[in-house]
Amino acid sequence: MKITGIKQSRHRLPLDPPFVPSWDTRPRHHFDLDLVRVETDEGLCGFGAGDSMAGFAGHEDLFIGQDPMNLDRHARVIENISFHHGRCWPLDIALWDLAGKILGQPVWRLLGGHSNKVRVYASSGSLRSPDELVELALSVRDAGMEAMKVRFHRPHWREDIAILEKLRTAIGDRLELMVDCNQGWRMPWDTAQPWTLKEATTVARELEKLAVYWMEEPLHRGDYRGMQQLRAQTDIRIAGAEMTRELHEIRHLIEARCLDVIQPDAAVTGGLSGLSRIARMAIDSGLAFTPHTWGHGIGLMANAHLAAGVAGSAFLELPHDPPVWTAERRDFGLTVPIKPNKEGWVELTDNPGLGLELDENLLANTRVN
Repeated sequence: MKITGIKQSRHRLPLDPPFVPSWDTRPRHHFDLDLVRVETDEGLCGFGAGDSMAGFAGHEDLFIGQDPMNLDRHARVIENISFHHGRCWPLDIALWDLAGKILGQPVWRLLGGHSNKVRVYASSGSLRSPDELVELALSVRDAGMEAMKVRFHRPHWREDIAILEKLRTAIGDRLELMVDCNQGWRMPWDTAQPWTLKEATTVARELEKLAVYWMEEPLHRGDYRGMQQLRAQTDIRIAGAEMTRELHEIRHLIEARCLDVIQPDAAVTGGLSGLSRIARMAIDSGLAFTPHTWGHGIGLMANAHLAAGVAGSAFLELPHDPPVWTAERRDFGLTVPIKPNKEGWVELTDNPGLGLELDENLLANTRVN
């Protein structure tokens, strides 16, 4: 079997009402799905999604005519292209989906077969009033999920703490709470400075009082020394690396003991090929591996296969912020949106590849030319 083509397409879903994420100062009036497909001479096709793969066009010849099962070779080429251009790791996801279809096996089993399910936490995305946040938390618990991530990014972190205190008082110990501080990176137009180590340490001590499970991205992504000191000075788990660009940077975060929870995303960095190695390294080092998944359902499912197949992660991120961010919005273009069961787990099937089916009619109607 040979690769005969790699095709990219963009699909756009209008958002009315718009979605206003905590990490972005601009409301989002549409959501784009950047889809990549790998075609073969025997009619099988694998697909992936994530970043737009800027700069990939013109490199298709590096894959056409190649054996699709040579995954290590393909991952090295993708890493080279991603160094010179955009993040092209959705192609790696598509190749793993294709490999599963060729072998008639689900990706989670090809990655090691640790488990066929992973427990999820509800990851909110917007800044809510105290009453709205309590309402969301109670609905999350009623849906069977045992944990929820709360976003910080109000004008001052003391405002965030005050709202979190009201939430903890209202729900007691019925939910594990995580906090995303959103200090690791910024949107291109956001020039705000990240917290200093002293600020992050003060916030961490407040979060300890509220029994927060982990503190995510409390410092700039390159402040390795600061992460080491923060981790040493506090009891709360320190999480990060969701947008870290290079695999060697994540390895350094693990080796230098900068984090307790490693959170890269297969659609953003390393693909399934690279992060399967990173996950094993993290676990062998006594750290938790819990992928970031804030994107389309295809990337979410790829990370679910990774977490279940390799890492046996304690939690997997599930973007969940109704009514502005629902499974139907997040997973548009799939015939069935991804939802947890009544116990708060995403269960993976034995269907080949990622086990997903595209809604070709909807994709045709939402395609951006």
